[in-house]
Amino acid sequence: MASSFETILKKASIFKEKDVLSPHYLPETLPHREKEIDRIMHIVSPALRCNRTQNLFVYGKTGTGKTSSVKYVMELFEKERTPSHMLYMNCRIYNSRYRVLQHVVKEFVPRFYKPGYGVSFLYEKILDWVEEDGKSLVIVLDEIDMVRDLDDLIYTLIRSNDDLKRGHVSVIGISNKVNFKEKLTPRSKSTLCETELVFPPYNSPQLKSILEQRVKQAFEQGVVDEEALSLSAAIAAQETGDARYALRLMLRAGELAEQAGEKRVEACQVEEARKSVDENVAIDAICTLPEHQQLVLHSIACLTAGGGKYSKL
Repeated sequence: MASSFETILKKASIFKEKDVLSPHYLPETLPHREKEIDRIMHIVSPALRCNRTQNLFVYGKTGTGKTSSVKYVMELFEKERTPSHMLYMNCRIYNSRYRVLQHVVKEFVPRFYKPGYGVSFLYEKILDWVEEDGKSLVIVLDEIDMVRDLDDLIYTLIRSNDDLKRGHVSVIGISNKVNFKEKLTPRSKSTLCETELVFPPYNSPQLKSILEQRVKQAFEQGVVDEEALSLSAAIAAQETGDARYALRLMLRAGELAEQAGEKRVEACQVEEARKSVDENVAIDAICTLPEHQQLVLHSIACLTAGGGKYSKL
């Protein structure tokens, strides 16, 4: 007979605060990213006094703390008394110049957030808002390589500084694709990459200390075996030093232990978790590929499934 929800919910959980292992969780401190955070703070600090900040391009492999570090700085920034603002957007959602400008209007001039307004209208309303008290606006574009008309967007945002009587607009671009810059026009590239910041991969000891910090909050005391913790860090270090991967691994290992009625998370659960996590990582990796590369991959898969072969051209 299948379990009831009541039976499941009555069982004691080995988790204390499961969301702490989510890649979207922002901890109070970010270990091993102090230098990068300090650099970002120095770059955006002029905006607190309504002065222009440099445009910044942040890049590094997935799971190296790029987005978390920028969001951490944003939280500190918004606590300061200033008319200036930082605005975060994920370009998987806001993937065009129109959508980016529309979102800025929605956040700061919502009375003009209506369907049908064109780019020029939205642009003018943003300029009017910035000029009101000469504020600085720092727009954070995460996964900036996903913007379809990126050259147009960069040109529009940076051109605004020529059209503003007072106030400033600057951009922080975040990407895990270093070579995407080569697709930009020379003008856009020199503007966006005015300052660059590289996030290196985490090593195994760093990943272990990150996991230790999260495990204390996520699990009940004494649940996670030391060997399981070390193994998760070592596996993630092999996978390009990806902290997100390490967190997924620990979360899945905990879920497997709980489903089996175990009171501890051990190395065997980590090994088992690796199989399902690797499948999800592969799916995520395919989703980040450009459309034409996905089509090529799909064609190869269909050809292979049909018993055919392919060769490099």
